[in-house]
Amino acid sequence: MNKETVHKSGYVAIVGKPNAGKSTLMNNILGTKLSIATHKAQTTRHQIIGIFSEDDVQIIFLDTPGIINPKYELQKAMMRFVEKAEKDADIVLFIVDAGDSKFPDHAFSELKNLRKPVLLIINKIDLHEQGKAESLAKELQSHFEFTDTIFVSALTGIGLEGLMESLKKSLHPGPPFYPKDELSEHPLRFFASELIREQLFLQYHEELPYSATVEVIQYEEREDLDYINAEIIVNRKSQKGMIIGKGGKAIKQLGTEARKSIEEFVDRKVFLDLHVKVREKWRENEHMVRNLGYK
Repeated sequence: MNKETVHKSGYVAIVGKPNAGKSTLMNNILGTKLSIATHKAQTTRHQIIGIFSEDDVQIIFLDTPGIINPKYELQKAMMRFVEKAEKDADIVLFIVDAGDSKFPDHAFSELKNLRKPVLLIINKIDLHEQGKAESLAKELQSHFEFTDTIFVSALTGIGLEGLMESLKKSLHPGPPFYPKDELSEHPLRFFASELIREQLFLQYHEELPYSATVEVIQYEEREDLDYINAEIIVNRKSQKGMIIGKGGKAIKQLGTEARKSIEEFVDRKVFLDLHVKVREKWRENEHMVRNLGYK
């Protein structure tokens, strides 16, 4: 960076309905998988921080849970992550699936109180006709005055270059907040728990993944490998047997796939010690929800 170049930096929140492609968007921009993403809605439960750095810019992305009308304490905590990200951010990206058509009032309620740039991101344009995407954009623009509208495919990368240019123009001058080689501020144990939880969504069906969470009890970086002791926490006693499976087959498969994902992430051998614990109605209990990191 030469002396004439002004360094820019800022926080960018990515918000939208479940399964709109928020995590995929951030992962593709960063060129690495920081947020777990599956075909099921509401995979993201936390605010995930991802850091994009170039010589003259640093953008801190805040990936958030999908916007819903919360029904129990865990979902209320998830919506607090969304509200906090919107308030903390310098710019907000409101991302929608180009094939979507239903947008309840609560999807826009927080946006209307913001006094900052809000960009409308129409995603998955590789899967839908251009006319449909453009009609959706016009419909949404009638609900809220967006700063800009950008059409992208988070999965294939279409339109991401234009999105990044728009963000860089909108950011204010400022120093980097993190070292330029840093990708996130979350510790390894956080990513380990997320990658285990991702396998719950990939390998189990219906309500089970939504009733479970993961707590890493111990993460020890040893000389030859990383040792991880983790608990899968479920809502009811009957769910414990479902996680374990007949003869322990299901949890063994879960552990194998989770270990592979963690090894790929940390680029080291991993020993994963998995257990299942029942905490009755933990999702409805504010104290338990907070103790499990949803705060």
